[in-house]
Amino acid sequence: MRKPNYITRREFVKNAAVLAVGAPYVVASSARGEERRAAPSERIVMGIIGPGIQGQGLLRNFMGYPDTQFVAVAEVEKTRREHARDLMERRYAKEKKAGTYKGCSMYSDFRELLARDDIDAVIIATPDHWHAITAIEAAKAGKDIYCEKPLSLTIREAREMVKAVRKYKRIFQTGSQQRSEDNFRLACELVRSGRIGKVKTVNVGIGGPSRDCDLPEEPIPEGLDWNFWLGPAPYRGYNKEICPSGLYDFFPNWRQYKDYSGGMMTDWGAHHFDIAQWGLGMDNSGPVEIIPPSREKNTPLTYVYANGVVMYHGGANGILFTGTKGKIEVNRGYFKAEPESIAKEPLGPGDVHLYKSDNHYRDFLDCVRSRKFPICDVEIGCRSVTVCHIGNLAWWNNRRLRWDPEKERFIGDDQANTWLDRPKRAPWSLPVV
Repeated sequence: MRKPNYITRREFVKNAAVLAVGAPYVVASSARGEERRAAPSERIVMGIIGPGIQGQGLLRNFMGYPDTQFVAVAEVEKTRREHARDLMERRYAKEKKAGTYKGCSMYSDFRELLARDDIDAVIIATPDHWHAITAIEAAKAGKDIYCEKPLSLTIREAREMVKAVRKYKRIFQTGSQQRSEDNFRLACELVRSGRIGKVKTVNVGIGGPSRDCDLPEEPIPEGLDWNFWLGPAPYRGYNKEICPSGLYDFFPNWRQYKDYSGGMMTDWGAHHFDIAQWGLGMDNSGPVEIIPPSREKNTPLTYVYANGVVMYHGGANGILFTGTKGKIEVNRGYFKAEPESIAKEPLGPGDVHLYKSDNHYRDFLDCVRSRKFPICDVEIGCRSVTVCHIGNLAWWNNRRLRWDPEKERFIGDDQANTWLDRPKRAPWSLPVV
């Protein structure tokens, strides 16, 4: 299949499904047979890396658009690899008169998928500790990227991902899909338009950080390349709680362990801190001080911004903005304004109107064609996950930290600056950009 030419191809007509508030996935109308497939020469050729629970949902959604064509999957577990291949082939078999289709390749090593010249874009839905290496290699291979949140395992990884995407001029959508939901956008527009007055505090309701792993070692199941799954993470014995074999019948728990994730601080923080940053107009910046929680004083993890806004961990159904004239609290399927009048008057021409995306996946595909930044570009993903990471570092180390969001370093704390990244297990290393 020849690689599409995004510069000369006629503009694709948008008529995709609208993202439902609170829903993690949307089924495109084409998946229900309501749209005609684009000609092969007009399709964005895609591959997926890491089709677990989240990845399978992304695969189904992206396959539903008439201008995509999936041709490859990379996965270290045999059953999931074959299942993703079968999802693709069953989907495309429906378009064939013969009712059969064979054309999706399987790889256990993602680098083989990235080496293909016919692939334009990839979905990265691996565990967090693999995001940076995979995304940087994808950018270097000339692929556009839809990468699940949180963006990275460390602060340095996130910045190196930005460097790679910019250097190789790739389109990158971070999977923080709340930016493509109406109620979150409206909340941020109202806050930034001054409807609640001067913002004083923000509360973000998420869970805590990850912890060291103490799970017992179990036999490695057949069909799983456990060493490759660990990759750059320290070697440890297999346990099904971290990586169930076969198709998942429960959510794997790797998110709870430091070697693979930052816990709910990064998992949900990449959603809710992201909206807090958006509402504060801090997409290219961040807080300047981080104060760890204290049981003795009964105080939560606290962030302080240079403009005086204080952000607290906890105390909200999602995100709660409090200002001198009112409050706005927002979550998936939830919106509350106090007083109610601040949200009733429509936004006018002089108010803040933010980037509007009704569908996170469609937005990515449209930007692959237009070469414009999507709603949750890699820089935004980097800044949001950095808020999560600096909070974790203060929490884990019970240390008050001062942060320079421009230089992305801790101020006057050489030891804390050694925490910006982690060593990787040989032979893996962060690719040179």
